[in-house]
Amino acid sequence: MRIHADLSARAVVHHDALPWVPSTVPGVERRLLERDGGEIARATSIVRYAPGTQFDRHTHALGEEIFVLQGELGDETGTHAAGTYLKNPPGSSHAPWSTPGCLLFVKLRHLDPADGECRVVDTTNARWFPGLSPGLSVMPLSEFRTQHTALVRWAPGTTFSAHRHHGGEEIFVLEGVFEDEHGRYPSGTWLRSPHLSQHRPFSTEGCTILVKTGHLPPAP
Repeated sequence: MRIHADLSARAVVHHDALPWVPSTVPGVERRLLERDGGEIARATSIVRYAPGTQFDRHTHALGEEIFVLQGELGDETGTHAAGTYLKNPPGSSHAPWSTPGCLLFVKLRHLDPADGECRVVDTTNARWFPGLSPGLSVMPLSEFRTQHTALVRWAPGTTFSAHRHHGGEEIFVLEGVFEDEHGRYPSGTWLRSPHLSQHRPFSTEGCTILVKTGHLPPAP
């Protein structure tokens, strides 16, 4: 299965426009934002657990990143409420569940194979740092070599300088409306800008975005 699988192409998707697709586990459904492969795939998805769902134990050969959007997700590391970021490194395994149900943003098989760090960050309590422009605040979540994952908060009326994305950039809009010269992206939008793409982002109304950079390869 190939959905927005060309990593050299820009992609913009609002997940509410997509259907729910059943997984191999009853009670777990997905909205497929990006996918390259079968049941084992490089993928970016919105994942929904029905209350009382248990997922089978599985191994993340090339890692997994999760952001809990709603509800609670449990696994061997604990119970993770909305606002939690998790990084399960390459080679790790777990058997997640959700007692009340949950909604997740999930990226599979995007991590550097040498990245062995497990991360669990409660972003509702973690520290924000000043960004590179007035009105920007940044919460680092994970860094390894060229790859960086962070939350970025934009105050209303904030504009950032035009810049290129070496290694590309992916954004999931958590709150508010993110903007650039190409359009407006409300909460629930996923967008991918490929290696060496350029834009000049801003936010008229303010927003909070989940950002991953430095993980997309150059065009072949």
